[in-house]
Amino acid sequence: MSEQCEVWLGAAESALRAASPASLLSAAGDLLSTYVQASEVTMLLADYGLSVLQPVTHLPHTGAQVPVRDGAPAGRAFIAEAPVVEVCEKPGIVIAHLPVTVRGDRLGVLSVRLPEPAEGTSRMLELAAFATALGHELIVADRDTDLYLQARRRRRLTLAAEMQWQLLPGRGLSREEYTLGAHLEPAYAIGGDNFDWSTTDDVLTITCTDGQGHGIDAALLTSLTVNALRNARRAGIPLEEQADLAGQAVYTQYGGKSCAPSLLLSVDLATGEAQAVDAGSPQVFRVRDGLAEQVVFEAQTPLGMFQETEYHKQSFSLASGDRLVIVSSGVHGSPSDDGLSFGERALLEIIAATQRSSTHETARALVDGLVQHHGGGDLPEDAAVICLDWRGRDRPSTG
Repeated sequence: MSEQCEVWLGAAESALRAASPASLLSAAGDLLSTYVQASEVTMLLADYGLSVLQPVTHLPHTGAQVPVRDGAPAGRAFIAEAPVVEVCEKPGIVIAHLPVTVRGDRLGVLSVRLPEPAEGTSRMLELAAFATALGHELIVADRDTDLYLQARRRRRLTLAAEMQWQLLPGRGLSREEYTLGAHLEPAYAIGGDNFDWSTTDDVLTITCTDGQGHGIDAALLTSLTVNALRNARRAGIPLEEQADLAGQAVYTQYGGKSCAPSLLLSVDLATGEAQAVDAGSPQVFRVRDGLAEQVVFEAQTPLGMFQETEYHKQSFSLASGDRLVIVSSGVHGSPSDDGLSFGERALLEIIAATQRSSTHETARALVDGLVQHHGGGDLPEDAAVICLDWRGRDRPSTG
């Protein structure tokens, strides 16, 4: 990247940071007009169901949605997480569709209409870096304005869904060692299912919780469980003790009348050695060398079922190139009219068929397959899917 480019990008990042939370898009438009002669800038954010990209506008005004999967350039940029250049009818004008992704979490697409750049690839790299900087500011701005959260909604969320989405860490995370992608459905009416993760320089921790019940009751149970797990994790205690303490918190509140089936995973980033606590119904599948199969753990009681439960961790290992898929009971145990569960009929087939797809698209494909399993209608139960691609660390040669 040229020195001149670094100068304007640095100035642009400073200007974005100085913009008010609700004015990021107008600030971005002014900057791109000045530096790359952009004539139009549109920010498209992915809706909660990841089916359309929606323009950011101040309500009640709105613009046309862009379907993610109908081949539109913006949709292709979102799926591929790579810039797509659309040639306009007017000679010399193009629209650069730039993925807005922050540490592996796909937010949307920035579409910029500008003169066809003479620099070609180098200019696209500059614009992609600008879109990433804008994405970081969008995440910060969400603390202080509802504008971007509202832009993501095709319709109103239920209160339970509002609680669940605010509880999530994001829908993706990428580092040298791994890439994560996850999805929840029904996106606008989710109640009890949840996923969570946290990383340090040494360890990745993932949890999947399947809160019992529906609506607000399920959301409250899951919120308590997830925050109890976070509180225990942040205290720096071992994985099995995290489950112990979270189970105690749930039992204290519900007295065993409600519980939270959960799966806890911890992966050593240096070695790929993993620990698991299977406290209920979420299941884990691994794809290795093209073969998809379930990773079976010793089943232990769901969190909060009994007053005092001593949980035990179990070990397994990840090799470079492995893929893990974690699904809640609303996925693997979901029945259809013929009595066969999705886990019995289609789950492993879809996992195997999508092993070359990204983690995000695999999670989405599993949910789409589940919807088809139910005849295309609304899902009767919550469904959570987490997909992890493991690369591991390059170990220094000892020879």
